[in-house]
This record gives sequence, structure tokens and C-alpha cells, in this order.
Amino acid sequence: MGSAVRVLAEATPATRDRYVDLLRVGSLAVVVLGHWMMAAVTPDGVGNLLAVVPALQPLTWLLQVMPVFFFVGGFSHALSYRSLLRKRPEGSAASASADSATSADSVYAAFLRARLQRLLRPTMVFVLVWGVVALLVQLLGGGGGLTGVTLRLVTQPLWFIGIYLAMVAFTPPLLRLHERYGWGAFAGLAGAAAAVDVLRFAAGVPYVEFLNFAFAWLAVHQLGFLRADGRLGAGSASGAGLAPSARLRSLRSLRVPALLAGGGLIGAVVLVAAGPYPLSMVGMPGEKVSNMAPPTLALLAHGLWLVGAVELLRAPAARLLARPRAWRTVVAANGVAMTAFLWHLTAMLGVYGALLALDVPLPEPATAAWWAQTPLRLAAAAALTAALVAAFRTFEHPAPPSATTPAPGSGPLAALGATLCLLGVLGLSMVGLGGLLEGRTALLIAIPVSAPAAVAMALGGWLLVERAGRGAR
Repeated sequence: MGSAVRVLAEATPATRDRYVDLLRVGSLAVVVLGHWMMAAVTPDGVGNLLAVVPALQPLTWLLQVMPVFFFVGGFSHALSYRSLLRKRPEGSAASASADSATSADSVYAAFLRARLQRLLRPTMVFVLVWGVVALLVQLLGGGGGLTGVTLRLVTQPLWFIGIYLAMVAFTPPLLRLHERYGWGAFAGLAGAAAAVDVLRFAAGVPYVEFLNFAFAWLAVHQLGFLRADGRLGAGSASGAGLAPSARLRSLRSLRVPALLAGGGLIGAVVLVAAGPYPLSMVGMPGEKVSNMAPPTLALLAHGLWLVGAVELLRAPAARLLARPRAWRTVVAANGVAMTAFLWHLTAMLGVYGALLALDVPLPEPATAAWWAQTPLRLAAAAALTAALVAAFRTFEHPAPPSATTPAPGSGPLAALGATLCLLGVLGLSMVGLGGLLEGRTALLIAIPVSAPAAVAMALGGWLLVERAGRGAR
């Protein structure tokens, strides 16, 4: 354990919610492991283990944990934005109204820059490195077989970055909505997600389903706001050794998480059993309906059950994280989590490429030989991911705090930058990096987008966010 990690861990304020850090790292780790396990690679291409063995699909009800990451994001975004609001300079009473609008505008720009730094810096490095590799491969006449599959697949997880960008950008207005309506704001978003599915499946309205990329995920994000205000209960004390009155309060604090977990799980089961929703909570090749792309009401119910479940585990986890060694591990993992997420598919496909290059036979997926080889493949992918993290982790460290104050009017510029970043990252996740020289495109909101155009939007948007967030001295 490095000395820097030890210093950070020992400097942790007593008020910090360490469980949130554990959930952030744990959810990304589960996603990485799930991707490694689901990949069914053969010399002919990459398939999905869940399609080969449909009996494994119920495992996605435990392993599809992206809702937990977005829930944690809502909690962190609420605290961060409110902290910036408290720190803004106070103007004179005579100019309070104008100063308030200007200050809020500047706070928004500073908030976007601060929240997006650790997200976009490693992402842009990943995109540029892979862009150069893809261009060189295609100039040299490559791009077929597993190489072509790799150029298409390595950017797919960027959809998550795009959704998270949208959550950051929408935090201020949705936080105001939460502060006014509380649970009503969450209910409104969840109701909108349900209405979208009714229009989609009952009325057959085309394209309406894409609205649930916003409604479903933002509803989960809104639960993070409720947690930030202590409205999900789940007190940190356990019932053991407490007085009867304290034990009763502790049990009552578990009521809301238990309702979320139970209601969400029952709702998801009913929707899948009686509705048009598939069993798998991740996308499956060739399926007509996916719970993920776009999100469905069933996936939102699944998110509720996961949020309730992790909140029920808060007390024992808090006791574990009070131990110095456990907390240092979480601190170390948090410092490289995004870098590991970005490069984990590169590592996995690199392992398979090395096996093919060395003429190591690849067993048929889900056979006894395939399962026997799995631990070795996972260990090799983890080792290669660790090497890539060591090479690129420095880009995940946030830049030094800006000594400048965002200028008046910087909010719209920052919002424009975030929008361009979102569109660029989503576009790149869809089109991939194959076919650069052929001008391959993919449809993004009915507009054809090529990989170079997507990269340009993402880079340009990032520079706008940086410029607006720094402002003038």
C-alpha cells in the first residue's frame, strides 16, 4: 500500500460517508468482472455467455449494478453542488438579485468542471490512444477478425460515461426539484418512465422509448438526492447491544430501504413474468426488447431493489470500513477505478488475442474445458488491466484547483460543452473505431455520426467545460 494512499486514508474526515466510496468501487468492479465473464470469444468472433447458457440470465438480477453507481452519483453530486453554493461570495443587499443569478451561473460552470475532470481526462486519453491505434491498424491494412471486433467493442462502455455526463449536467435543476417536492420529484420521473413504456408497448408510439434513457436513469439518480438528505433511513447503528428504544429506532430506519428492496424486486418479477420484458437485465444479442437499451420500467424496478438492498447493508459495511486496512484498500481502488473501467475490455480482448496468436486452443464457450480455462483468463485480464492502470492512472488524478473564478455567463458555455461531450461520447460508443478510413457512421438521435466527428465533439466539449469552469482571474 503506497504512502500516498495511507496519507489520504488517514486524512479522511470523520464525517465522510465511506460506504459511498465502497459502493462506487464495488459497482464498477462487478461490471468489469461481468464483462470478462460474459465474453464468449471464439476464432470467429465474440458472443455472449448468457445467450449460450440462458439459465445464467437470472444472475443479472445481482450483477447488473449500474443503478447503484448512478444512485451513488446522485448522492455525491448533491453534496458537491451544495458545497459550491455555500462557498460562493455574498454580494451587497442592493445587488442581491443580479449577483445571485450571476453567482449561480458561475457555480454551475465550476461544478461541471470539478465533477467532469476525473471523468473526462482519462476518457479523452483512452479515446485518443485508441484512435491512433485504430488509424495505424487500418492504414497498414488490418482491421479484420478479432482486431476488427476489438475496434468496435472497446468503445461500447462509453455509453455509461455519456449517461453520467447527463446526470452531472442536470444536477442543479433536478436538485431544486428535489428540494421542493422531495419524494414527489422521484415519483414524477418514475411515473414518466412508466408512461413511456405504456406508449411504447400498448400504443406502439415509435421512438418514444428513447426518453427512458433520461427518465429511468435520472429517477435512480434522484434517489441519491434523497439519501443525501437522510430520507432513505438505514441508520448506521446495529440492533445488538442497544437499549430497546434505540433498537426500535434502528429497525424503523430500515423501513424505507426494505420497502424499496421488496417493492422493487416484486415489481421487477411481476413485470418480467406478465409483461413484454425479457428476463435478462443486460442486453442480449438479437433480442427484440432489451431492458438496457433503452432502459425499461423493469430495469427501473430492478434499480429500486438494488438501492434498497445496498442501503440495508450500510451498517455492517460501515463497521468494516472503520478498519484502517479495509479503508485504505477502498481509497486505493477509488484512485484508479475509472481508468480500470475504461481499459478492462482492452485487457480482456488482448488476452484472447494473445491466446490466438500463440495458437492456444479456445474451447467452445460453456464447455467443461472453457470453464476450466476461465480462472487463468480472468487472472491474465486482471494482470493486464493492472499494467494499463499503472500506465494511465496519472490522468485520473484531478488537476490542481483553479485559482480563477468562472466569469459571468459561463454557465451556458459549460452546458454547451457538456452537451457536446455527451453527444460525442455516446456517438463513439455506437460507431466504434473500426471503419475510420471508410467513413463508417452510426445513427445518433437520427443523425449519422462518424468516429472522427464524435471524437471532435467530445474533445471540443471538454475544452469548453474547462474554459468555462476556469473563467477569468
